[in-house]
Amino acid sequence: MRRFGTQGPVNPQEHYVVSRSEEIADYIKRVEEGKYVVLFAPRQTGKTTFFQAALETLTVGTVTNTAAIYGEADTKFNYLPIQLNFDVYKNTSVAEFYDNLYQDICEEIENLFQRRDDILPEALSQLLEDTKLTDHHAMRRFFGHLERLLSPQQFVLIIDEFDGIPPSALSDFLHTLRHIYISGKPRCPHSVGIIGVKSIAQLNYDRSISPFNIQDEFHLPNFTLEQVQELLTQYTDEVEQPFVPEVIVSIHKQTAGQPVLVNRFAQILTEELDIPKTESITMTHFSMAYAQILEEDNVNLTHLLTNIRKDRRFENLLMRIMEREDSVVFNIYNDTINELATYGVIKESPNGMCEILNPIYLYRIMKTFKSTA
Repeated sequence: MRRFGTQGPVNPQEHYVVSRSEEIADYIKRVEEGKYVVLFAPRQTGKTTFFQAALETLTVGTVTNTAAIYGEADTKFNYLPIQLNFDVYKNTSVAEFYDNLYQDICEEIENLFQRRDDILPEALSQLLEDTKLTDHHAMRRFFGHLERLLSPQQFVLIIDEFDGIPPSALSDFLHTLRHIYISGKPRCPHSVGIIGVKSIAQLNYDRSISPFNIQDEFHLPNFTLEQVQELLTQYTDEVEQPFVPEVIVSIHKQTAGQPVLVNRFAQILTEELDIPKTESITMTHFSMAYAQILEEDNVNLTHLLTNIRKDRRFENLLMRIMEREDSVVFNIYNDTINELATYGVIKESPNGMCEILNPIYLYRIMKTFKSTA
């Protein structure tokens, strides 16, 4: 039986997963158009899970007309997509960064051919064996060779935890991607996805330049009420234990759809309260789960409190917001507001003011600052 996941990326084989079909279709369309996409959002909002699902969609090929007619296993692959994680590159030199980057690219390309049960072409194998990346110039030339060997397939590069790039490599790396982009199609990479917590502007310490002004910003929102319903219905379909409608609405309201908190609520209700599977999950059960989640130190709430304790400015601003909901205009160009939004602590309300993301966060923030007063 699958479970509700709260630790790291989730997958449909082990966990109940929101399909995010509309968001994936939006992203795939941008890939088809050759966009260089950036997604910067707080940790534990489902970024990695989303892009793993998108990568799987890009990995699957289409059956050719010949195969459809004659029943042959002939598949056409439009894309060669790989995903890297820059978190492992922290504290490395520029030379080490490019050397490890290249080795990871080679491994991911080889792994993709294996997953497709396909043979790595000899010319491509030779390129991967002979190339050595030492800097951004060598990277640009390597991508040029790769484009010619992969055609008509298009190379798609997804970079998770982009914040891990060594600061000394950041500007040249982004300038090189920008150069490739503005050089026109065909190009390699055809599309790039950059995923992180801090935005390009926050990472770029020399704000007098804009090394990546060709970016196409992508937004991955928290779960809607319908998506929370979709998630919980998967459990009900498997176990035949329903949630009363008020519980689903209340979970969404109290979490504002924050993915980890939604899954944590469901985890408590389905695994920790020992509710007989023959009984419906009611508002009485919800109240018990809510009382538990307000006081526990789960990974999401611990991460929240760690972030808000980082800077005295955060406490001052959050206290102003809590004292009067209409007291602080949401100005993303204000560094304090920008950082708190980046950490997923605050959001812009419908009337353009700052508000705490959800009631659970509000309670824990109030309790934290009250205890230090």
